[in-house]
Amino acid sequence: MKPFFQLSALLFCFLLSACCSEKPVVECYDLRCENLTDPLAIDNTQPHVSWKVKALGNQMQRAYRIMVSSDSVALVDGSVGDLWDSGVVESPQSVMIPYQGAALPSPSLVYWKVKIWDNQGNESPWSSVKRFGIGILNEKDWNVDYIGLLSEDSTMVYSPLLRKSFDLDQKTGGPYLLHVNSLGYHEVYINGNKVGEDVLSPAVSQLDKRSLSVTYDVTGYLNSGKNELVFWLGRGWYRKGLFWGHIDDGPFVKARLDVVANGEYRILLATDDSWLGSESEYSGIGNWFPHRFGGERVDARKASLSMDGEALDRKEWKKVTQADIRDIPITPQMCEPNRIRRKFRPEKVTPLTDDVWLVDMGVTLNGWLEFELPEMNAGHEITLEYSDHFNDKGEIADMGQKDIYIASGKPDEIFRNKFNYHSFRYIRISNLPSRPEPENILAYLIYPDFKDASSFECSDPDLNAIHNMIHYTFQCLTLGGYMVDCPHIERMGYGGDGNASTQAIQTLYNVSPVYYNWMQAWNDCLRPEGSLPHTAPAPFSSGGGPYWCAFVIAGSWRTYINYGDDRLIRKYYPMFQRWLKFVDMHKVDGLLKKWPNEEYRNWYLGDWAVPAGVDQTDERSVDLVNNCCISVCYDYMTKIAALLGHADDERRYKTERDHLNHLIHRVFYNEDSQTYGTGTQIDLAYPMLAGVTPESLINKVEDQFERETENRNGHLSTGLVGVPVVTEWAVKNRKAELMYSMLKKRDYPGYLYMIDHDATTTWEHWNGSRSRIHNCYNGIGSWFYEAVGGIRPDENAPGYRHFYISPQVPEGLTWANVSRETPYGTARVNWKADDATVWLDITIPSGSEATVILPENRPGYTLNGEALKSNEIRLSSGAYSVSWTVTPAPQQ
Repeated sequence: MKPFFQLSALLFCFLLSACCSEKPVVECYDLRCENLTDPLAIDNTQPHVSWKVKALGNQMQRAYRIMVSSDSVALVDGSVGDLWDSGVVESPQSVMIPYQGAALPSPSLVYWKVKIWDNQGNESPWSSVKRFGIGILNEKDWNVDYIGLLSEDSTMVYSPLLRKSFDLDQKTGGPYLLHVNSLGYHEVYINGNKVGEDVLSPAVSQLDKRSLSVTYDVTGYLNSGKNELVFWLGRGWYRKGLFWGHIDDGPFVKARLDVVANGEYRILLATDDSWLGSESEYSGIGNWFPHRFGGERVDARKASLSMDGEALDRKEWKKVTQADIRDIPITPQMCEPNRIRRKFRPEKVTPLTDDVWLVDMGVTLNGWLEFELPEMNAGHEITLEYSDHFNDKGEIADMGQKDIYIASGKPDEIFRNKFNYHSFRYIRISNLPSRPEPENILAYLIYPDFKDASSFECSDPDLNAIHNMIHYTFQCLTLGGYMVDCPHIERMGYGGDGNASTQAIQTLYNVSPVYYNWMQAWNDCLRPEGSLPHTAPAPFSSGGGPYWCAFVIAGSWRTYINYGDDRLIRKYYPMFQRWLKFVDMHKVDGLLKKWPNEEYRNWYLGDWAVPAGVDQTDERSVDLVNNCCISVCYDYMTKIAALLGHADDERRYKTERDHLNHLIHRVFYNEDSQTYGTGTQIDLAYPMLAGVTPESLINKVEDQFERETENRNGHLSTGLVGVPVVTEWAVKNRKAELMYSMLKKRDYPGYLYMIDHDATTTWEHWNGSRSRIHNCYNGIGSWFYEAVGGIRPDENAPGYRHFYISPQVPEGLTWANVSRETPYGTARVNWKADDATVWLDITIPSGSEATVILPENRPGYTLNGEALKSNEIRLSSGAYSVSWTVTPAPQQ
């Protein structure tokens, strides 16, 4: 088999340039363009580049120089970039630096490198040379055909193979780039080898408004002479009945193969009616509506032994069908591809009858199954059903997930999913005559190729277990360039779930590209009157409320704060404004009231998925929660308008917020009970968080929150909206003892209740009904880092250019080790405590500063062994040790 990627002369030069005889004092690493590593096709011609700085000591970047060239070898040789030489720029910035060179055509491929100077006069070596490509952005350059395959009954084949043989007279150095725009999923094979490790490509989009293209470097797969290119397609989301009837059944693909030479793209091959098609062994089960995502039917009698030309020649082939699909923009995919990230073997296999078997993977997951089957007669059919829990009868719950495999009768048969996926822990295999052995079963966890950005461990195993469950749950929710509520029942990018968990997932992972793709889908869903659905993409109607739609503002703002990435707030500011005008249309006497259901959107929720005993339908709570949500939106919009230089908007949104907060307090505050709304936890915390509660009443409302918690037996008693609201309020007001006590509850409702009932991912409802892989309660995830670790971003210096370190040490914890990978590097806080003293070890990445805030009125503050006069100190990059005494100083 050909190597996965052939080492070219260019890469050899890269390796040579990276070698040095001694370790530099400072150097650049983790170079990115648009927060992606070496993207081959981005969606704009004025990109941003970023890098991190590694320093042997406490140095910080003082200046940088960027070179961009159309010729990679020129950069390696030390020549000046022909597209851009920034010169020496005096700046500490290294995140999202805008390209300011010569105009970049579409398509094009360019190369870049960077070097820096630190504040001690040291000059770094040049970084390794990286590359980025401008994708196909002009519609005329996509003037190639969509092709698919019609079946004998004139319907589209669910999963066809589309094939083209072609000759390369003389293969040059290239690179050779293959641009693929599929309506439905695709895989690419060249000369028998699968191109890349991507699966279930492309990412999601609002398919009646936009489709995505993916570009592959196929240089290492091509030969001089004859070559064989195959697209294997799957219908995926592109099917009749979805997206309001604006699309028909697919799949289809259009593609072009280019060779890049001297900066010019030359088309070698494109999809047209000369291609041939053949049915594969895969067909579909289910229609991709909620509860009916089904699975795949695999008839192994139709399978090819391999994807090389000789094996393919044994199949029957016919001319492809061309499709006249127009007026749907094609834009490059701007998020990481889906990949197989982890693999699991079963924990046990249990017989249910002579030919029915229950497989327990020991963990819930979202992805594929691979099963090495025993030898069976040709035509023998087995069924595989998937679920994440048992029903009341002790059987696996019917979640509408099923695969069927029809044996070929040949030895060494293997079933594997390809263009659908399942969320499961349990698999019931029926009509299998012999016991499936655990070593023959493998489950693949699939999610995008983004990076982990955090670590947490402390002295309390319960906290570790809760953190780890949430951390893992996010891996099961992000397949496809968005985040879903649940990947099996609905598979929808609900804004409420996104809003509730944005701070958590953006703390735990680097998901800026995921949010870029997801927010694009939200903008594509915007209605002419400014209304939004509750999910994006929105293939069918969905439930929610204002908090669901407000995700477009909150998610974009937090992406800016957490990653220093302002693209979303700049690009979608008009969407934010139009939606807030729609909100204004549904105010009564200045307060937002219930808006009507629409074809694309229903319900009008406040909180959701609350525990028993809390009435989420009470109109007082619904209206209070939604108006507090709008107040927070006005606060974000005030800041966004100021950042964008819209002074009039800034004043208007501040005025709107002040007026709304006054109304909320006047209408919903009860002086007798000193509570808001229904007096539940969310109804008390949200007004305080939104700035509604006057300073003079804060202590009284806080007391009522604690009383309400006591009335709930010390439990966190909120739902999807309430969990992040209470979390953020508790972090800002240093309520670590209260949060810790709520998290430690082992009975219903609580996270430990889930874990004690065998959960490995969080549930949709506190009692475990419906879904056991869900995004309702993950908003607590940021608390471990912002409270226990004390690492909090500073809105005035986004992307952790400056941040705060102020650990909250609840009684019962004796140590914690916490890290957060920021756009500048790793921030780390390790602390330990005994009865007398707390010791704190801090690492601040190069390029960042941090203000360390210690508990007030404690004697014995020290920094690196030296006494401190204040409990607050601002530190630049480097490693530090801090301590303070536990017992407060006596009052004078």
